[in-house]
Amino acid sequence: MLERLNPDSSTGHDVVVPAEWAPQKAIWTAWPADAKEWNGDLETPRRDVAALIRALSKDNRVRLLVNGAEAEASARATIGGVAEIVQARYGDIWLRDTGPIFARSGKTTIALRFRTNGWGGKFDLPDDATVGDDIARLAGTPMRQFEFVLEGGAIEHDGEGTILTTRQTLLNANRNAWRKDEAEAVLRDALGARKIIWIDEGLANDHTDGHIDNLVRFVGPGRVVCQVPGRDDPNADTLQAIGRTLESAADASGRKLDVVRIPGVGLYRDANGNVAPASHLNFVIANSVVVVPVYGAQTQDAALNALQALFPDRKIIGVPSQGLLGCGDAGGGSFHCITQQEPA
Repeated sequence: MLERLNPDSSTGHDVVVPAEWAPQKAIWTAWPADAKEWNGDLETPRRDVAALIRALSKDNRVRLLVNGAEAEASARATIGGVAEIVQARYGDIWLRDTGPIFARSGKTTIALRFRTNGWGGKFDLPDDATVGDDIARLAGTPMRQFEFVLEGGAIEHDGEGTILTTRQTLLNANRNAWRKDEAEAVLRDALGARKIIWIDEGLANDHTDGHIDNLVRFVGPGRVVCQVPGRDDPNADTLQAIGRTLESAADASGRKLDVVRIPGVGLYRDANGNVAPASHLNFVIANSVVVVPVYGAQTQDAALNALQALFPDRKIIGVPSQGLLGCGDAGGGSFHCITQQEPA
């Protein structure tokens, strides 16, 4: 029976969420399985997920959830033995938000579990509320349960107690309707946060109301990466404001942040002609590789080269992600959104 830890029995002072670049035991992801969530087209997002898994597979244990017999048969036919295929029930594939956040309590790995509410009531799907419990069970990891809404893509960790987040998500009335001081207290108690750095808002038309993993990422102690506006960028003002905020920020250890800017995607329109939240920062940091979403922008080679300089001990792999970004209500995210790392 899976152990459930009482969050009232201890505080976040005993919790450390490792940085994403720390050694990993496994990476969890999921296979697109519900055609109606993808405008009837599963093959396009499956192509992107398969490419991600192949890029990760050399030095990483990839555990791929499949929902139903058709999804399992498709996954096995597409990726063969490259990933460990596991049957599970889930609403959609955004495990960064619906799965657990793996953390350390002393020498023990624990799964921090938070409520989901369909990204503010927009996409309330069956089994999104329970897939995080299933992942913790499959990982053999005790859970610590919390009764508030929190999505993993809304917070970015440096492994040393600094968290990046956005007001647009965490203070949104469609989540918990927190005040800033309330949100900070919760992040301290649940996640061991010692310093929270606030960004105002996210990318235009982001289904998540501005998740941080499209905007700013930690790439080392005291170092962050953000994007400069690309061609005809509808997010130019937002990206420039983010850079200014970061330049004046310090982390939990008092270090002034080293802010590295890489080229952004610029104006990207989906198949319906609408502006979509394409971002090179929705990358996955894994053992020996960093998998970066690319969208055919003129700046993508420069962005990949800039990231390679930030990760000299890892191979940077650009993988197309137009299918995951999708259009309309379908898609809306990329590789970081569909993965969750389990620390070694």
